[in-house]
Formats: sequence, C-alpha cells, structure tokens
Amino acid sequence: MHLNKTLKSLPLCVAAGLMAMSPVATFAAEPLKVAFVYLGPRGDGGWTQQHDMGRLGLEKAMGDKIKTTFVENVPETADSERVFRQLASDGYTLIFATSFGYMEPLQKVSKLFPNVKFEHVNGFKTAANISVYEPRFEEGFYLIGVLAGQMTKSNTLGFIGSFPIPSVVRNVDSMTLGAQSVNPKVKTKAIWVNTWYDPGKERQAADTLIAQGADNVAQNTDSPASIQAAQEKGTYAFSIDADMSSFGKKAQLSGTTEDWSGYYIAETKKVLDGTWTGNRHTRWGIKEGMVVMAPLNPDIPPAAVKVFEDKKAAIVAGTLNPFAGPIKDNTGKELVAAGATMAQATFDSLNLYVEGIDGSIPK
Repeated sequence: MHLNKTLKSLPLCVAAGLMAMSPVATFAAEPLKVAFVYLGPRGDGGWTQQHDMGRLGLEKAMGDKIKTTFVENVPETADSERVFRQLASDGYTLIFATSFGYMEPLQKVSKLFPNVKFEHVNGFKTAANISVYEPRFEEGFYLIGVLAGQMTKSNTLGFIGSFPIPSVVRNVDSMTLGAQSVNPKVKTKAIWVNTWYDPGKERQAADTLIAQGADNVAQNTDSPASIQAAQEKGTYAFSIDADMSSFGKKAQLSGTTEDWSGYYIAETKKVLDGTWTGNRHTRWGIKEGMVVMAPLNPDIPPAAVKVFEDKKAAIVAGTLNPFAGPIKDNTGKELVAAGATMAQATFDSLNLYVEGIDGSIPK
C-alpha cells in the first residue's frame, strides 16, 4: 500500500498522525569529488608516482568523505585544458594540477567554473578559485650539495635540468651553494634536456656529465636513468621526488623527495569545512614534512653525515637560508649582500647561475 494514496483517503488528523509516525528518510552526504591531473605515468618512479602516493594517502585519511580520480599522461598543451574542463563538468569540485605547464590552461578553465577549487603545483598565477602550492625544493638541493661537496674527488658536480624555469634554476643554484659551503673549490656543470621524463635523454646527459669529470650528479628530471649511469660508472648520484636507491645502491648518496599527502589532506579538509580560499601561495619544506631527504648511503663517512645533519637541523630551525648572502652570480656581480637574503621578487623569477656554475642558462 502506497503511503501517499492512503493519506488522501483518511481524515486530516489521522493523516497527520501517520505522517508523524512514518520514518523519515535520511541521506548521507555525497562524497567530495577530488581529481588529480598528472603529466606522466603514475608508475614513473618519481614525480608523478609521489603525487599518486599522496592521493592514496588522502583516500586513506578521509575514507568515504571523498571520492578521487586521476588522469595520467596529460601533456602541458591544449589537451590539459580539455581534461580540466571535463573533470569540472563531471562534478569534481577540487582539482589538483600537478605540473608547472598547466598554469595557462588552468587560468582559462577556472573562469568557466567559478565554483570549482583548483590547486596548481609550482605555478605563480592565482585567482579567486586557484591556489598555488610548492615544496621548498631548494632546501633539499642545498643538502644534496652539502653531501656532494664533501664526497667529490674531482670538485666537479653535474646537474641534469628539465626546463630552465625559476623553480629548477633555484635548485641548481642551491645545490652549488650548499656544496660551496663545505668545499669552495666546487664547480658545477649543467645540461638541460627540455623534458621532465625521457630516460634516454637523461641517460645521455648523465653519461656526458660523467665524461666531463662530474663524479656527483643530481637531476631535476623524473626517471632513475642518472642513478643507473652512476652505478655502472662507479660515481655518485642523487635522486629527486622518490627514493631511487633500488636502481643504484652504491651510487645514490641520498636525494630530495616529497610527501604530498599532508598538504592534500589539509586542503581537502578546508573544502569540506568551508574554509578553503583561493589567491594563496603555500610553500612547505623540510620542517612541514613536504620535502623529505632519502636515506643516506651507509658509505658516507660519519663526519660528512654530521655536517649534513647539522645543516638540516639549521634549516628546520630557520637559522639557515640557502639563499642568504653573500652570493655572486657567475659573472662576479653581487646578487645578495652579506647579512641579507635574496629578495622575494628575485627568488620568484630567478634566471641566472650563481658563482661556480659553468655557462649560461638557455633562453
């Protein structure tokens, strides 16, 4: 018997009583739909893999309050604009764009979906519904330099760069400054491969740097190719984004990795409790647990380990800034005076090498 039909045939007072006695349907809140857009494959062993581990950590922490999805292998072209638009149309109200090159497409799509919250990694353009987040990568690279400066025998370091954008330039500069803090004789050679992930190009760059005398090579690319090259040639290397020591147990001295889960959890909670805002730029480092150093190679001498740990503790305490003066660029011009730290505008748009790095940054 249908309740609505029964109510129509009963006196008003009886119908009211039945309505009061009938169970009221309750509905659980719909889960928040959260999407992640990845530049590479989620099993790349580096950048994208770490973001996906952050997504899985978010799922574990938030349970049925959220529903996540991801789209991998999305190029930094108009294709990404299409992906962002589709996810927003499908009801995803929090979207993490995990590569620098998504910045302009995201700006376009955000205007079409003002109620969708967008988060962009490593960018610098915000909006009412866009916030930017990035690790303080320079802290990890400074510590890589501290190790490399103590472990090098040739006093020549190598760096494999992806694209010469400010966040990557800061890393080669910071690594060199860290190395010079323990070994003023250090010089750095850089090769730019103009890709985030191409194991063949990365391997070729590593081989070239080693042939040029670099016995410690760091990378700002995504594959473990440089670790493998160092393992084969008996030199040292450093991973980025993920611990790649399984590809070179003897070669990898350490590396700078990221744990994105804490940030993803914090931002998702803000959306759920209504406190999320746009027009923010968040930078987390070692202190906040977003930048995490890979385990140290057991072959590193204890004295070198102590220097590393002391400088790491100083970064956490806020008493060591990798870009504190005096700093000169590689033409000898003063960049940061003694007792000062790099101006924020210079830091944000950094496009020059510090003293000790050969050559010039590609245009």
